[in-house]
Amino acid sequence: MFKKIFGNNNKPTNDSLETDEAQVIWTEKPREQKKSPPFLTFTLALRPVVVIIIISILIGAAAGAVTGFYAGSYALTKFVSYSQPTILHSITQASSQNQTDQTAGTIAPIILGNQEESDIVSAVKKTSPAVVNVIVSKYVTTYYSDTASPFDELFNDWFGQSVPTPTPNNSQKQKQEVGGGTGFVVSSKDGLILTNKHVASDETAEYTVVTNDGKKYDAKILAQDPFNDIAILKIEIKDLPEVQLGDSEKIQIGQTVIAIGNALGEYRNTVTKGVISGVGRRVVAGDNTGSSEVLENVIQTDAAINLGNSGGPLINTHGEVIGINTAINSQGQMIGFAIPINQAKQVIESVKKYGKIVRPYLGVRYVLINEEIVKKNNLSVNYGALVLRGTDQTELAIIPGGPADKAGIEEGDIILEVNGVKITEDNSLSKTIQNLKPGDEVGLKILHKGVEKTVKAKLEEYSPR
Repeated sequence: MFKKIFGNNNKPTNDSLETDEAQVIWTEKPREQKKSPPFLTFTLALRPVVVIIIISILIGAAAGAVTGFYAGSYALTKFVSYSQPTILHSITQASSQNQTDQTAGTIAPIILGNQEESDIVSAVKKTSPAVVNVIVSKYVTTYYSDTASPFDELFNDWFGQSVPTPTPNNSQKQKQEVGGGTGFVVSSKDGLILTNKHVASDETAEYTVVTNDGKKYDAKILAQDPFNDIAILKIEIKDLPEVQLGDSEKIQIGQTVIAIGNALGEYRNTVTKGVISGVGRRVVAGDNTGSSEVLENVIQTDAAINLGNSGGPLINTHGEVIGINTAINSQGQMIGFAIPINQAKQVIESVKKYGKIVRPYLGVRYVLINEEIVKKNNLSVNYGALVLRGTDQTELAIIPGGPADKAGIEEGDIILEVNGVKITEDNSLSKTIQNLKPGDEVGLKILHKGVEKTVKAKLEEYSPR
């Protein structure tokens, strides 16, 4: 049955017939029209003329409106374009007069919206002078050709420049920027700059530090932390502004923080604001080269940490550095991570005292036990560090001759406690050991072939092999 043309609630009248195939509209013979009076005939005759006049008026009005709109826009654009400098000049003059004559009272001083905004501005002004850009340069092989490519003209038309054809025979080495990041001065008298190890990792590269006032200084890698993403650069200049270090143990979730850094490698001292979203995170950070590093007990923040911000300070509203901006989660939004500044304090003091980073080490490779490992291996304990070799044959579980080897620890043992403190995912073995010093003797509670026992180990200074 077809759908009625009258609507759902109307029934067909006797002027229509409803069938299963179609709806037929009955036709009637036109009614005979009565003859109109002469004046009415005249009026009807004029109707087309009136319609034409009305249409002409409407068209004229529309055309006038369009013309007026564009003419007005053009005039307004010209007025704004030429009057804007005058307006800015007037504001500048008024501001200058307000600064020199505080008693005039004609223009009120700018007042920030609330105390937090005032604190943030003060914190940035306090810290920014000590934040630097780190430029990584290297001599790389470049290729050029004396002959033109048939596609040069095409690319020149599209992109405004020709594309040379590579010719290995005419190669030469040129110094180019190959990377960069951010750092901040932690010791003015020693010229020490703290940054990330992944920013200053290439021993064959050259490093340049650009200070907040645009001055450039040559820098060299003084130390790299073997167990954390921290490095120290040194410049031969003193009396630079120095940051104030805070206490990362006192931070709280929801606390306002500010990240400062060389965003995208070109926007110097970019400032972003956010809050601390989490603490005590454990993440695996890496890059597109395949290298990665486990970062433990890091700070999570939603303050935007862009590429190029690595090594920059994460500060509180007092202008104190509480973290080192290090990594972002590329799969999420506004998820960044910073190394707590307390982890770097020992590094800074070690470099000041010894000229290098002195770290204790136990000499084991391990994986922290979790529920999945417990289920797959039917373990009798649900915490500890399982001593295990790496995926590569060279990644031994026990470093020969190291403290763990001397203490009799073997592959497959589970280190349960260090000095009576349990080893868990929140309190890893590495974190526990790094709170100690080379030469310290520790008591290790281990599970060896299903039997618990306690052994003694004397920590030694780590030296890269």
